[in-house]
Amino acid sequence: MLAYAMHLLRTQGAHDVHIHPDGEHGKQFDFGEWLGRRGFIKASRLGSTAYGGVYRSATNQSVTVHPKSGVGDVVAQLGDRVLLAECKGGIINTRHSGQVSRLRRGLCEAVGLLMATPPQGRQVAVVPLTDVTLRLAKRLAGRCTSAGIEIALVDGRGAVLDATQAAIAASTGEGNDQ
Repeated sequence: MLAYAMHLLRTQGAHDVHIHPDGEHGKQFDFGEWLGRRGFIKASRLGSTAYGGVYRSATNQSVTVHPKSGVGDVVAQLGDRVLLAECKGGIINTRHSGQVSRLRRGLCEAVGLLMATPPQGRQVAVVPLTDVTLRLAKRLAGRCTSAGIEIALVDGRGAVLDATQAAIAASTGEGNDQ
C-alpha cells in the first residue's frame, strides 16, 4: 500500500494520496515510523488510531492514513481523474505452496474487488512482484484491460511494474530486439 502510494507521489504527479489500511495492518506495521524515514511528518491526527492522520513532506506532498474500509486501499487524484487501487500483500521470496497460492489468490481478489466497484476513474490491482504473480498478470492483462483495470506489481524495493502494459508490449513484440 505504502510502496504504491510513494510510486504515485514520485512518478504519477500526485500531491495527496490517501491510504485506508484495515485494523490488522495497523497492528503489524508502524506507518508513522515508515513515513518518517521518508521525510513525512505527522501534521494532524485522524480517527482513533495512533497512526491515523495526515503526514506531510517538505515538498508539500501528503499521505493521509485513514483506517476505513470500503473506499479502496489507495486513492489519489491524478489530474482530473481519481485513481483507486486495491492492494494485496504477501511474502515475495518463498516457494512454499501455501504462500504461492496466497499470492495468486491476492491478485484475483484485488481484480474481483475492483470489478465489483463502480469505476470512478483509473482502477489498479496492486500485488507483490513474483514469478507467479507476473505469469498470472500476463494471463489476466487482456481481460483486465477490457474491464478498465490495470495491474501493478511491486518488487521488494518498492519499484512498480505496470504489468498490464508489459503484457501488451510482450504480446505485440514491442521492446524485443529481433
